[in-house]
Amino acid sequence: MKITVYLRKEMIARLKREAARQGRTMSELVELALQSMFEQQRQPPKRLPKLPRFHMGRALVDVADRDALYDAMDDLKLYRND
Repeated sequence: MKITVYLRKEMIARLKREAARQGRTMSELVELALQSMFEQQRQPPKRLPKLPRFHMGRALVDVADRDALYDAMDDLKLYRND
């Protein structure tokens, strides 16, 4: 079936170059592009997997209490006051 499609000159030039590069007709490329667009619309959007959740328990140190925090870090040898 024939139809008329109006495209900008730049788009036609790009389409001609790409058709020549691939050894296809411009009609084939337009049909492939439309087919790809319709297939993408049919597919549900990809969802990211849910991240695991962990229950870490209650806080062991009140981080607002600087001295308690430093004491806890000293106990874990994460902080050194050299």
